[in-house]
Amino acid sequence: MQRRAAVQANAEQWVQCAKCKKILFRPDFERAMRVCPHCGHHHRLRARERVLLTVDPDTFEETDADLRPVDPLEFPDYADKLHKGIAASGENEAIITGTAMLGGYEVVIGAMDFGFMGGSMGSVVGEKVTRCFERGAERGLPVILFCASGGARMQEGLISLMQMAKTTAAVGRLQRAGVPYIAVFTDPTMAGVLASFASLADVILAEPGALVGFAGQRVAAQASVGKPPANFQTAEFQYEHGMIDLIVPRKQIRPTLTYLLEMLLPTPEEAHAR
Repeated sequence: MQRRAAVQANAEQWVQCAKCKKILFRPDFERAMRVCPHCGHHHRLRARERVLLTVDPDTFEETDADLRPVDPLEFPDYADKLHKGIAASGENEAIITGTAMLGGYEVVIGAMDFGFMGGSMGSVVGEKVTRCFERGAERGLPVILFCASGGARMQEGLISLMQMAKTTAAVGRLQRAGVPYIAVFTDPTMAGVLASFASLADVILAEPGALVGFAGQRVAAQASVGKPPANFQTAEFQYEHGMIDLIVPRKQIRPTLTYLLEMLLPTPEEAHAR
C-alpha cells in the first residue's frame, strides 16, 4: 500500500506536454507558468491563477463573486453541468472579475476560465463583463480582460446570445468615456465572445498558438474554398491578417500590459495636475 502511494506521488511530479509530448518535471513546469520549455506550448491556466500572475501582489479585490447562474429555460442536464463546472474550476462562473494594481496603476480586470463549461458566456458572464466596463467608465479605470471561451452558452438560448449585444454596448460606453480597454486572447477565444466584446478592445494581445476564430475548425474548414493554411484560426494567423496587435509570450504579458498602461494613461503627477 505504501509502495503504491509512493509510486503515485512520484508520478504526480511529472506532466506530459499536450503538444510535443515531452515529459516535464511538474515544479519546473509550474514555475515556467505552464509553458513547455521544449516546444513553447502555452498550456491553459485557471482564471484565478492568471489574475494572480498578472497583477501586483496582494492587490486583487474580487467583485460580483456572489453572482451565480440559474436555469431559466430548464434545459436538460444544465444544472448538472453547472455543478460539474463549479467542481472543475473552483469558481461560481466562467469568469472572475475585480480591481487590482498593475505596475502601480489601478485597473479593472477579468479572466475567463475554460474549465467552467468551456468558458461559455451566459447571462452571468455577460453581466459580470458588462459591470467591468461600467465600473471602468464610472471610475476612469482601464479595463483588462483575459478571454478564454468556446462562445455563447447554448443552455441559455437567446438569453445567452443577448449578452453579445449587451457587452458590446457596454464597451461603447467605456470608449465614449475615453477609458482604455485591453483584451488578451488566450486559448481558445471563439464564437460569440470573439464576435462581441473581445474584438472591440483598443489593444488586442494574444498568447502564442491560441485558437482564435468564429466557427469551429471543422466547420470553418468545410466552408473554406480550398485547403486552409496550416496556421488557420490561430493567433499567428489573426496577427498576419491584422486582427491582433501583438502576440506576447506568457512571461511577457505583465510587463507588456504595464508598458501599455504607461503609454495610454497619464502619470500620477499628470492626473493630479488635472
